[in-house]
Amino acid sequence: MRRRMLLLCSLWLLATSCSRPPEKPVAETVKSSAPWTSGYRVYVTNESTGDLSVIDGTTLEVIATVPLGKRPRGIHASPDRRTIYVALSGSPPAPPGVDESTLPPPDKSADGIGVFDVETNRLVRVLQGGSDPENFDITADGRTILVSNEDAMGLSYVDIETGQLGETVGVGGEPEGVTLSPDHRLVYVTDEADSAISVIDVAMKRRIKSFKVGRRPRNIVFMPDGKSGYVNAENDGTVVRFDAVRNTRLDEIALGKAGEVKPMGLVLSADAKQLYVSTGRGRLVFIIDTATNQPVASFEVGTRPWGIGLSPDGQRLFTANGPSNDVSVIDLAGRNVVKKIPVTGSPWGVVVIGR
Repeated sequence: MRRRMLLLCSLWLLATSCSRPPEKPVAETVKSSAPWTSGYRVYVTNESTGDLSVIDGTTLEVIATVPLGKRPRGIHASPDRRTIYVALSGSPPAPPGVDESTLPPPDKSADGIGVFDVETNRLVRVLQGGSDPENFDITADGRTILVSNEDAMGLSYVDIETGQLGETVGVGGEPEGVTLSPDHRLVYVTDEADSAISVIDVAMKRRIKSFKVGRRPRNIVFMPDGKSGYVNAENDGTVVRFDAVRNTRLDEIALGKAGEVKPMGLVLSADAKQLYVSTGRGRLVFIIDTATNQPVASFEVGTRPWGIGLSPDGQRLFTANGPSNDVSVIDLAGRNVVKKIPVTGSPWGVVVIGR
C-alpha cells in the first residue's frame, strides 16, 4: 500500500513540477583549488554525505569536496566536458529487503539535477529532475537531459537552458541506467524490477520496445558501431550482450556465482577491445575481451566497488567503494590496486575528465 501511495504521489509531482521554479539554491564549496589546465581529474559522488569529491589525477589526492544536496548518485559530463551533472534525490535509501513502511517520507524538494562547473569547482544551479532521479544521459547537442525517475516508472526530459521539466515517458519498474545509442536516436533504460530494457525513440518521446535481459539490470554500454551493447544482470552474476538493431538478447557472460558476484559498473576501453566490470559485493573487477566475449582476467579492488571510470590514457581504473568510503586506483598493466583514496561517505558514481 505504501509503495502504491508513493507511486501515485510521484506521478502527481511529475505532472505538476513544471510550475515550480526551475532552479534551487546551491551550497558553497567546502574546499577548493585553483583552476587547472592539464592532466585529469576524477569526480566521485558521495551518496550518504551529499557531496562531490574532486581528485587530482596526477597526485591522486582529494583537492576539493563540494556540497551538492541529498543522495547524489548518477554523474555525467556535458559533451564539451566543461560541466558535470549529478542526479540528486530526497527519497530515503531502500536497499533490497528493507521494509519500506519503516522509512521516512521522501523529501521531494531535494529532487533535482545538480550543475557543477568544472573550471571553478562550484555547484552553480540545480535543475528540475522529476521524482527521485537516479541516473541519466545527455543529448549530443548538450541541451537535454534524459533522466530516470526510479519511484515513478518514468523517463523525464529536462531542458538544460531553462531548467524546466518537460515530458515524461512511461517505462518499466524501478528504472535506473539511461544510455543513448551511439547515433542518439534511441535511449535505453534499464528497468530493474522488470529484468528488462525499455527502448525509447528520443524524437517521438515514445517507448517502442521492451525486452528481457536478466535479473536487475543497471548499466548499459554500446559498442562504437551501435550494433550491439552490454548490460549487467546484477542478480544473475552475468553481463548480457544484446543486439541493438533488433533489440533482442543475444547471450550472457558468466562472471561468478549469482549473489556473490554482482556486476554493476561497466566501462569500455578507448579501442572498445576490453570491457571492465565492477562487481559490488564480489570485490572484483573483471576484464572481458569483446572479440571473444569471455572474461580474461579478474582482480580484487576493494569493498563493494560500484561506479567505475578510466583515466584518459587508459592506464588506470578508478572504482567507488561505498562501505569503505574510498576510491581504488588500479594500475591496469599490473592489474593491482596502487592506492586507495579516502573520500567522505558512500561513494557511488565516477566520471573522469582530462585536459
